Amino acid sequence: MPLGVVFPQLDPEAEPDAVAGWAVAAEEAGYDYAVAFDHVFGADPDHAGVVRDPGERTRHEPLVLFAYMAAVTSRLRFLTGVLVLPPRQAALAAKQAAELSVLSAGRLWLGVGVGSQRPPFDALNVDYHTRGKRIEEQLVLMRSLWERPSVSYEGRFHRVSAAGVNPRPPGGSVPLWMGGGAPAVFSRIARHADGWLITPSLRGSPGALAGPLAELHREVSRAGRAPASIGVETRVQVAGRSVDEQVSAARTWQEAGATHLTLNTMGAGLRGAGAHIEAMALFAGRCREAGVGG
Repeated sequence: MPLGVVFPQLDPEAEPDAVAGWAVAAEEAGYDYAVAFDHVFGADPDHAGVVRDPGERTRHEPLVLFAYMAAVTSRLRFLTGVLVLPPRQAALAAKQAAELSVLSAGRLWLGVGVGSQRPPFDALNVDYHTRGKRIEEQLVLMRSLWERPSVSYEGRFHRVSAAGVNPRPPGGSVPLWMGGGAPAVFSRIARHADGWLITPSLRGSPGALAGPLAELHREVSRAGRAPASIGVETRVQVAGRSVDEQVSAARTWQEAGATHLTLNTMGAGLRGAGAHIEAMALFAGRCREAGVGG
Protein backbone atom coordinates (compact mmCIF):
# COMPACT_ATOMS: atom_id res chain seq x y z
CA MET A 1 0.00 0.00 0.00
CA PRO A 2 1.68 3.26 -1.09
CA LEU A 3 2.02 5.89 1.63
CA GLY A 4 1.41 9.57 0.96
CA VAL A 5 1.47 12.76 2.98
CA VAL A 6 -0.56 15.95 2.70
CA PHE A 7 1.48 19.09 2.17
CA PRO A 8 0.48 21.22 5.19
CA GLN A 9 -0.28 24.29 3.15
CA LEU A 10 -2.49 25.91 5.77
CA ASP A 11 0.17 25.71 8.49
CA PRO A 12 3.85 26.09 7.51
CA GLU A 13 5.86 28.97 6.25
CA ALA A 14 5.22 29.87 2.61
CA GLU A 15 8.88 30.60 1.85
CA PRO A 16 10.32 28.61 -1.08
CA ASP A 17 13.04 27.01 1.03
CA ALA A 18 10.46 25.60 3.46
CA VAL A 19 8.38 24.16 0.61
CA ALA A 20 11.39 22.58 -1.07
CA GLY A 21 12.72 21.26 2.23
CA TRP A 22 9.39 19.63 3.02
CA ALA A 23 9.27 17.88 -0.39
CA VAL A 24 12.83 16.58 -0.06
CA ALA A 25 12.10 15.37 3.48
CA ALA A 26 8.95 13.55 2.34
CA GLU A 27 10.92 11.70 -0.31
CA GLU A 28 13.77 10.89 2.09
CA ALA A 29 11.27 9.57 4.66
CA GLY A 30 10.09 7.05 2.08
CA TYR A 31 6.73 8.51 1.10
CA ASP A 32 5.46 7.52 -2.32
CA TYR A 33 3.41 10.63 -3.03
CA ALA A 34 2.47 14.09 -1.77
CA VAL A 35 -1.05 15.54 -1.76
CA ALA A 36 -2.12 19.17 -2.10
CA PHE A 37 -5.61 20.60 -2.39
CA ASP A 38 -7.03 23.42 -4.45
CA HIS A 39 -8.62 26.72 -3.46
CA VAL A 40 -8.29 29.47 -6.06
CA PHE A 41 -8.79 32.01 -3.30
CA GLY A 42 -10.07 32.32 0.25
CA ALA A 43 -13.46 34.02 0.48
CA ASP A 44 -14.93 35.92 3.42
CA PRO A 45 -15.98 33.18 5.87
CA ASP A 46 -19.28 35.02 6.47
CA HIS A 47 -20.19 34.63 2.78
CA ALA A 48 -23.05 32.20 2.20
CA GLY A 49 -21.93 28.88 0.76
CA VAL A 50 -18.37 29.07 2.07
CA VAL A 51 -16.82 26.71 4.58
CA ARG A 52 -15.75 28.86 7.52
CA ASP A 53 -12.06 29.28 6.87
CA PRO A 54 -10.11 32.55 7.18
CA GLY A 55 -9.28 33.97 3.77
CA GLU A 56 -5.78 34.96 4.87
CA ARG A 57 -4.63 31.33 5.19
CA THR A 58 -2.04 30.16 2.68
CA ARG A 59 -3.37 28.29 -0.33
CA HIS A 60 -0.73 27.32 -2.86
CA GLU A 61 -1.90 26.60 -6.41
CA PRO A 62 -1.31 22.83 -6.57
CA LEU A 63 -0.01 22.43 -10.13
CA VAL A 64 2.52 25.23 -9.73
CA LEU A 65 3.41 23.94 -6.26
CA PHE A 66 4.02 20.45 -7.61
CA ALA A 67 6.15 21.74 -10.48
CA TYR A 68 8.39 23.38 -7.88
CA MET A 69 8.52 20.23 -5.76
CA ALA A 70 9.22 18.04 -8.79
CA ALA A 71 12.36 20.05 -9.50
CA VAL A 72 13.89 19.15 -6.13
CA THR A 73 12.82 15.48 -6.00
CA SER A 74 13.27 12.45 -8.25
CA ARG A 75 10.86 9.77 -7.01
CA LEU A 76 8.02 11.45 -5.11
CA ARG A 77 4.69 11.44 -6.96
CA PHE A 78 2.13 14.23 -6.74
CA LEU A 79 -1.63 13.91 -6.26
CA THR A 80 -4.04 16.85 -6.37
CA GLY A 81 -6.59 16.08 -3.71
CA VAL A 82 -8.63 17.53 -5.31
CA LEU A 83 -8.34 20.03 -8.14
CA VAL A 84 -11.75 21.69 -8.54
CA LEU A 85 -12.09 21.12 -12.25
CA PRO A 86 -15.39 22.66 -13.49
CA PRO A 87 -14.32 26.34 -13.14
CA ARG A 88 -11.17 25.67 -15.15
CA GLN A 89 -10.91 25.64 -18.93
CA ALA A 90 -10.56 21.98 -19.85
CA ALA A 91 -8.04 22.48 -22.66
CA LEU A 92 -5.80 24.66 -20.49
CA ALA A 93 -6.05 22.25 -17.54
CA ALA A 94 -5.14 19.37 -19.87
CA LYS A 95 -2.15 21.33 -21.19
CA GLN A 96 -0.92 22.24 -17.70
CA ALA A 97 -1.29 18.69 -16.40
CA ALA A 98 0.47 17.26 -19.45
CA GLU A 99 3.35 19.71 -19.04
CA LEU A 100 3.75 18.89 -15.35
CA SER A 101 3.64 15.19 -16.14
CA VAL A 102 6.39 15.60 -18.74
CA LEU A 103 8.63 17.74 -16.51
CA SER A 104 8.18 15.39 -13.54
CA ALA A 105 8.82 12.25 -15.65
CA GLY A 106 5.26 11.00 -15.23
CA ARG A 107 4.91 11.62 -11.50
CA LEU A 108 1.56 13.45 -11.57
CA TRP A 109 -1.74 11.87 -10.49
CA LEU A 110 -4.56 14.33 -11.17
CA GLY A 111 -7.28 14.10 -8.54
CA VAL A 112 -10.35 16.13 -9.51
CA GLY A 113 -13.77 16.99 -8.13
CA VAL A 114 -16.78 19.17 -8.83
CA GLY A 115 -16.29 21.51 -5.86
CA SER A 116 -18.71 22.53 -3.14
CA GLN A 117 -18.20 26.28 -2.70
CA ARG A 118 -19.95 28.73 -4.99
CA PRO A 119 -17.87 31.95 -4.68
CA PRO A 120 -14.89 30.68 -6.74
CA PHE A 121 -17.28 29.70 -9.54
CA ASP A 122 -18.79 33.18 -9.52
CA ALA A 123 -15.34 34.80 -9.59
CA LEU A 124 -14.28 32.63 -12.53
CA ASN A 125 -17.54 33.31 -14.37
CA VAL A 126 -18.74 29.69 -14.38
CA ASP A 127 -22.27 28.57 -13.48
CA TYR A 128 -22.01 26.63 -10.20
CA HIS A 129 -25.16 24.65 -10.99
CA THR A 130 -23.71 23.13 -14.17
CA ARG A 131 -20.55 21.77 -12.52
CA GLY A 132 -21.61 18.11 -12.80
CA LYS A 133 -22.37 18.36 -16.51
CA ARG A 134 -19.18 20.33 -17.11
CA ILE A 135 -16.90 17.78 -15.48
CA GLU A 136 -18.44 15.00 -17.58
CA GLU A 137 -17.29 16.82 -20.71
CA GLN A 138 -13.95 17.79 -19.20
CA LEU A 139 -13.00 14.21 -18.35
CA VAL A 140 -13.66 13.03 -21.90
CA LEU A 141 -11.95 15.98 -23.57
CA MET A 142 -8.87 15.97 -21.35
CA ARG A 143 -8.29 12.24 -21.84
CA SER A 144 -8.61 12.72 -25.59
CA LEU A 145 -6.11 15.59 -25.59
CA TRP A 146 -3.60 13.53 -23.64
CA GLU A 147 -3.99 10.43 -25.80
CA ARG A 148 -4.22 11.82 -29.34
CA PRO A 149 -2.24 14.43 -31.30
CA SER A 150 -5.37 15.92 -32.88
CA VAL A 151 -8.82 16.11 -31.30
CA SER A 152 -12.22 17.29 -32.43
CA TYR A 153 -14.86 17.59 -29.72
CA GLU A 154 -18.25 19.29 -29.62
CA GLY A 155 -20.06 19.58 -26.30
CA ARG A 156 -22.35 21.98 -24.51
CA PHE A 157 -19.50 23.71 -22.68
CA HIS A 158 -16.38 22.76 -24.63
CA ARG A 159 -15.41 22.75 -28.28
CA VAL A 160 -12.15 21.76 -29.97
CA SER A 161 -11.68 21.52 -33.72
CA ALA A 162 -8.76 19.46 -35.05
CA ALA A 163 -6.29 20.63 -32.40
CA GLY A 164 -4.09 19.08 -29.73
CA VAL A 165 -1.60 19.65 -26.93
CA ASN A 166 2.11 19.02 -27.22
CA PRO A 167 3.99 17.72 -25.33
CA ARG A 168 1.62 14.97 -24.28
CA PRO A 169 2.16 13.07 -21.03
CA PRO A 170 4.46 10.04 -20.77
CA GLY A 171 2.57 6.81 -21.21
CA GLY A 172 -0.18 8.51 -23.18
CA SER A 173 -2.25 9.90 -20.30
CA VAL A 174 -2.27 11.37 -16.80
CA PRO A 175 -3.78 9.05 -14.16
CA LEU A 176 -7.13 10.50 -13.07
CA TRP A 177 -8.56 10.19 -9.56
CA MET A 178 -11.91 11.54 -8.42
CA GLY A 179 -13.15 12.74 -5.06
CA GLY A 180 -16.66 12.49 -3.65
CA GLY A 181 -19.15 9.86 -2.58
CA ALA A 182 -22.34 10.41 -4.57
CA PRO A 183 -23.65 7.81 -7.05
CA ALA A 184 -22.81 10.20 -9.91
CA VAL A 185 -19.18 10.24 -8.74
CA PHE A 186 -18.99 6.44 -8.73
CA SER A 187 -20.41 6.39 -12.25
CA ARG A 188 -17.78 8.88 -13.43
CA ILE A 189 -14.98 6.93 -11.79
CA ALA A 190 -16.17 3.72 -13.44
CA ARG A 191 -16.16 5.34 -16.88
CA HIS A 192 -13.26 7.76 -16.71
CA ALA A 193 -10.95 7.46 -13.70
CA ASP A 194 -8.19 5.36 -12.20
CA GLY A 195 -8.91 5.92 -8.52
CA TRP A 196 -11.27 7.18 -5.83
CA LEU A 197 -10.36 9.75 -3.18
CA ILE A 198 -12.63 8.76 -0.30
CA THR A 199 -15.04 11.53 0.64
CA PRO A 200 -14.16 13.31 3.93
CA SER A 201 -17.39 12.11 5.56
CA LEU A 202 -16.06 8.53 5.42
CA ARG A 203 -12.47 9.15 6.49
CA GLY A 204 -13.18 8.84 10.20
CA SER A 205 -14.69 5.37 10.02
CA PRO A 206 -13.04 2.48 8.14
CA GLY A 207 -16.04 0.32 9.01
CA ALA A 208 -18.29 2.58 6.95
CA LEU A 209 -16.27 1.99 3.78
CA ALA A 210 -17.70 -1.43 2.90
CA GLY A 211 -21.03 -0.22 1.49
CA PRO A 212 -19.74 2.64 -0.68
CA LEU A 213 -16.79 0.55 -1.87
CA ALA A 214 -19.13 -2.26 -2.94
CA GLU A 215 -21.27 0.29 -4.78
CA LEU A 216 -18.21 1.66 -6.57
CA HIS A 217 -17.09 -1.83 -7.54
CA ARG A 218 -20.53 -2.61 -8.97
CA GLU A 219 -20.35 0.49 -11.15
CA VAL A 220 -16.85 -0.39 -12.29
CA SER A 221 -17.95 -3.91 -13.21
CA ARG A 222 -20.93 -2.55 -15.15
CA ALA A 223 -18.51 -0.41 -17.13
CA GLY A 224 -16.60 -3.54 -18.11
CA ARG A 225 -13.58 -2.84 -15.94
CA ALA A 226 -11.93 -4.80 -13.12
CA PRO A 227 -12.70 -3.36 -9.65
CA ALA A 228 -9.14 -4.15 -8.59
CA SER A 229 -7.89 -1.68 -11.21
CA ILE A 230 -9.37 1.26 -9.25
CA GLY A 231 -7.25 2.76 -6.49
CA VAL A 232 -8.84 3.83 -3.19
CA GLU A 233 -7.16 6.63 -1.20
CA THR A 234 -7.94 7.67 2.36
CA ARG A 235 -6.36 9.77 5.12
CA VAL A 236 -5.06 9.26 8.64
CA GLN A 237 -5.01 12.32 10.88
CA VAL A 238 -2.15 13.11 13.24
CA ALA A 239 -4.42 15.37 15.31
CA GLY A 240 -5.64 13.68 18.48
CA ARG A 241 -3.68 10.45 17.90
CA SER A 242 -0.40 9.03 19.13
CA VAL A 243 1.88 7.61 16.46
CA ASP A 244 0.89 4.08 17.51
CA GLU A 245 -2.76 5.02 17.04
CA GLN A 246 -1.95 6.49 13.63
CA VAL A 247 -0.30 3.24 12.53
CA SER A 248 -3.19 1.20 13.91
CA ALA A 249 -5.64 3.34 11.93
CA ALA A 250 -3.55 2.84 8.80
CA ARG A 251 -3.62 -0.93 9.25
CA THR A 252 -7.40 -0.86 9.77
CA TRP A 253 -7.87 1.14 6.56
CA GLN A 254 -5.67 -1.29 4.66
CA GLU A 255 -7.78 -4.20 5.88
CA ALA A 256 -10.96 -2.30 4.95
CA GLY A 257 -9.92 -2.02 1.30
CA ALA A 258 -7.92 1.18 0.96
CA THR A 259 -5.07 0.86 -1.53
CA HIS A 260 -3.37 4.21 -0.81
CA LEU A 261 -2.94 5.77 2.64
CA THR A 262 -2.20 9.46 3.18
CA LEU A 263 -1.03 11.07 6.42
CA ASN A 264 -2.41 14.52 7.27
CA THR A 265 -0.34 16.48 9.78
CA MET A 266 -2.48 19.63 9.64
CA GLY A 267 -4.72 20.61 12.53
CA ALA A 268 -2.45 18.95 15.10
CA GLY A 269 -1.03 22.16 16.56
CA LEU A 270 2.31 21.71 14.79
CA ARG A 271 4.23 24.92 14.13
CA GLY A 272 6.68 25.31 11.30
CA ALA A 273 7.75 22.96 8.55
CA GLY A 274 10.22 21.21 10.86
CA ALA A 275 7.48 19.96 13.17
CA HIS A 276 5.48 18.59 10.25
CA ILE A 277 8.59 16.89 8.85
CA GLU A 278 9.31 15.25 12.21
CA ALA A 279 5.73 13.94 12.49
CA MET A 280 5.65 12.50 8.98
CA ALA A 281 9.08 10.86 9.33
CA LEU A 282 8.05 9.22 12.61
CA PHE A 283 4.85 7.82 11.06
CA ALA A 284 6.62 6.45 7.99
CA GLY A 285 9.26 4.76 10.11
CA ARG A 286 6.72 3.16 12.42
CA CYS A 287 4.68 1.95 9.45
CA ARG A 288 7.74 0.19 8.05
CA GLU A 289 8.44 -1.43 11.42
CA ALA A 290 4.82 -2.62 11.64
CA GLY A 291 4.67 -3.89 8.07
CA VAL A 292 1.98 -1.38 7.09
CA GLY A 293 2.11 0.02 3.58
CA GLY A 294 5.07 -0.42 1.33
